[in-house]
Amino acid sequence: MVGYLFAGQGSQYVGMGKDLFETFPEAKQVFEKADKVLGFSLSSLMFNGPLEELTKTDNCQPAIVTMSIACWQIYKTKHPQTEGYFAGLSLGEYSALVAAGALGFEDAVYLVRKRGEFMEKEAVEHPGKMLSIIGLELDKVKEICQAVKAEVANINCPGQVVISGSAEAIEIAQGLAKEKGAKLAVILEVSGAFHSSFMQGASVKLAKELENIRFNEPEFPVISNVTARPASGADEIKDNLIRQVSGSVLWEDSMGFMLSKGVSNFIEFGPGKVLKGLMRRIDSNSQVRNIEKKEDLTLK
Repeated sequence: MVGYLFAGQGSQYVGMGKDLFETFPEAKQVFEKADKVLGFSLSSLMFNGPLEELTKTDNCQPAIVTMSIACWQIYKTKHPQTEGYFAGLSLGEYSALVAAGALGFEDAVYLVRKRGEFMEKEAVEHPGKMLSIIGLELDKVKEICQAVKAEVANINCPGQVVISGSAEAIEIAQGLAKEKGAKLAVILEVSGAFHSSFMQGASVKLAKELENIRFNEPEFPVISNVTARPASGADEIKDNLIRQVSGSVLWEDSMGFMLSKGVSNFIEFGPGKVLKGLMRRIDSNSQVRNIEKKEDLTLK
């Protein structure tokens, strides 16, 4: 059984997808659809930068979904049988839903553009930061959160947890994490306290957008970030996407669910190799292949 994984925010880079656009008609079609939906050349921004513009939340979210689905469409052409389990890290859940037939690509690009705009607005109105804590047990991380009034944002893999909170809370938490024995405690270069109550306003706005979007029953199970279980039916999928903006991402548990179903081979679609690195920490026996460049897709 195969697990299909889709990249999340933060893995973007200038030049991503250019070789796919120039080589595969399926990819070119995906990029052109995204440009049309957004009303500007997202593909040009992806291929040529500047990085500061590409990194903006409302640009990088549709860019990563577009890149991921371009990779997926080429792969699917070469491998029509795609039975398995699907999951994406935070933003990547939209790509997973597209790949599993639950959401149209154009709708996904529109939604994540809006999602990015809403998140950026909340980050300005309710400033905050995020802290990645490496090498500390989850219970101790939760104790720190309770002490400084921060929140667990991402449980990525054993020994890697990200928390969100006010700038003051995160700076205090950084010191406490080191005192408690964390190997690393790094404040992330992000614009806001994502996956926390600081984003509640974005959840409300996204809910309104989702009212007008059609979702289908997924052809294959898509693991939700907020439940670490497959979602079924349009209402449950929408509810999970709303909750995801201000709720914790349970990636380690999501991968644990896939492993419990007999998945041992994974394919990561989209820019970067973040999910491959996390899987090494979750289950070192699993095989993970990345698909993001032309040479990855010309292999059998």
